[in-house]
Amino acid sequence: MMTRKIRLRPDEVKGFVDEACKCDFDIDISYNSYVLDAKSIVGVLGLDFKQVLTVTCYGYDAAFDEYLNRFAVAC
Repeated sequence: MMTRKIRLRPDEVKGFVDEACKCDFDIDISYNSYVLDAKSIVGVLGLDFKQVLTVTCYGYDAAFDEYLNRFAVAC
C-alpha cells in the first residue's frame, strides 16, 4: 500500500482518473472522513479541491507513481 498527498484542480480530474483506470488495483482518494474510488470521475469531481487530498494505492505501478509526482504536496 502506498499513500501520497496531492493537490488537484478541476481541469486535471479527467487525466487523473484516466491514469488511475490504467492500474489493475484499487485506488482511493480521500480528505477528512471522505473516501472515494479514484477511478470514478463523478466521485473525484465532487471533491473539495481546496483540500490536500490523500491518494492510497493498493498496489504499485511505476507509471502512475511518476504521474502522481506532478501533483505532490510537500508535507
